[in-house]
Order: sequence, then structure tokens, then C-alpha cells
Amino acid sequence: MHLPINHRMRPLWRLLAGSSAAYLLAFGLLSVIATAGQPFFHDGDARMLGLRTNPALAWLCVALGAVGLAGTVIGRTAAMAVHLGVGAVCLLGGLATLAVLQTSVNKLNLDMATCIASFVTGTILLAAGLYGRTGTPREAVTEEVLRHSTRPGDKFAVEPHANP
Repeated sequence: MHLPINHRMRPLWRLLAGSSAAYLLAFGLLSVIATAGQPFFHDGDARMLGLRTNPALAWLCVALGAVGLAGTVIGRTAAMAVHLGVGAVCLLGGLATLAVLQTSVNKLNLDMATCIASFVTGTILLAAGLYGRTGTPREAVTEEVLRHSTRPGDKFAVEPHANP
């Protein structure tokens, strides 16, 4: 699998990942305030930012948003791993939401809008993780030579002309 090093769109993906993580954190914190005093797995009509919520979902979003935002602030390779992880959790959570949407197993008080928001947030964070890999300029040049090479033997004989 090809994960680019020092991709030119990395700052944009980092901004989008930070915005998505900040949205998760804001939704979670506002939901914690709005659902204060309710049972943890309450299935009422509490809404925040257009999405149904309960204390369990609120605290889950606070945790995911804080981890995602910390990864964005830290940057470098740690951010790549954090964004991949949080993005995968959001995407898998969206799929699980579809499976339990109209059942009694829906303990997080989820609806279709929450599922769609989870998919969008997860996709942004996952893409940011894929394009967030950083390295030295020499590693980036080596990666580009390998990526554009059409001969199978080139990957073993790469000596890029770059100043480290």
C-alpha cells in the first residue's frame, strides 16, 4: 500500500482533521451539558447540533474528539496513527449504527443523521491519516522515485539526487 510522505496537501488534511475532531469534541461537550442528570443510556429526544444524543454518546464523542484533536496538535507520524484510528472507529461505528438503528440494542440513542455524521467525520479523519505521513526530504524523494518507476528492479537501486 502506498502512503505518501510529505504530501503537498498534508496541511489541508490536517486542518480538516482538526476541524472534524473539534466538531466531535464540541458536540460531545454540549451534549454532556444538555443531557446532565439523565440516565447514562437514556433513549429520550435530547438533541444537540441537530443530532440525537444521550450521556453515553456524549462522553464517547468527548473522548474521540479529544484524542483526534490531540493527534492534530501533536502532528507528525503520531497524528497519522491517531487519525487513522479515530477515523476507523467513526466509520465502524456508523456501520454498527446502521445494523442496530431500529432495535432495542440502540443504547446510544442513534438515528440516521447521527450515522451520516459519523460516516463524514470518519472519512475525513481516515483520509487525513492516510495523507499525514511525514519524513525527511530524502525519504520523500526516494518515495517519489519508487512511485513513478516503471521497472521492477528500480526499487532496489534507488539513489535519489537530493540534499538530506
